[in-house]
Amino acid sequence: MSSHPETGHPFPEPGVPVIRNVNWGGLRTLYIKEVRRFFKVQLQTVWAPAVTTLLFLVIFTVALGGGGRMVELQGQQIHFADFIAPGLIVMGMLQNAFANASFSLLVGKIQGTIVDYLMPPLSTAEVLTALTGGAVTRAFCVGATVWLAMALWPGVSVVPQHLWAVLWFGLLGSAFLALLGVLTSIWAEKFDHAAAVTNFVVAPLSLLSGTFYSVEKLSPLFQTISHLNPFFYIISGFRYGFLGVADSPILLGSGVILALDAALALLCYALLRSGWKLKN
Repeated sequence: MSSHPETGHPFPEPGVPVIRNVNWGGLRTLYIKEVRRFFKVQLQTVWAPAVTTLLFLVIFTVALGGGGRMVELQGQQIHFADFIAPGLIVMGMLQNAFANASFSLLVGKIQGTIVDYLMPPLSTAEVLTALTGGAVTRAFCVGATVWLAMALWPGVSVVPQHLWAVLWFGLLGSAFLALLGVLTSIWAEKFDHAAAVTNFVVAPLSLLSGTFYSVEKLSPLFQTISHLNPFFYIISGFRYGFLGVADSPILLGSGVILALDAALALLCYALLRSGWKLKN
């Protein structure tokens, strides 16, 4: 084995890997890069979505919640503002997790800097973990900002009854949209493609997930359709963390989203490993 002429440190033999397990340094560096990227424009990536979500609360409570309007959920009467607040928080988290993850690889392909993701000594799992982690971090930053604004807003109660459910379903939902964003970023060839997924998939599914209404009041057909929407389970479980009641069984929703997260992670891993639409 040869050694460095000045330091005396041995050089590894050709073909012998230097990083044998997880490249924690590289993983941390890529994660920090993703977080710094959205923090540099935090007025647009964190504060603007928080203000938009708060405006949703103001508009809907003024338009529909006046006069002490109540919503019946699992036999309990809940104030309308308290009912929609958790859904608005997690909806903002989901949309921003997708926005962050769907931008990373796509802008690299468009600007020709995709090599910055492909060349470093990072495994496919490490790249996927860093991209997903950055998107989840942005989602929780937005969620915390919206929650704080709603906590200070008069007439709305956003005190968690089950903090574990808030964190668990916030994590599962953010990871789900982050992985969907990575998948979109791999497939898309221009910003129009990512915008199409946002406008025709993410936005409709989030708005038709029971954020502004109780699924119990729908007809049996639309209740069945709602139960096929993964966003429904995320919002229902997240709302349970604040209100203590939910539209669907918590264990069922947790299992559905966890299975979808695993399936999406495997799909993204396979596509990243093959270099589909990244190396060609």
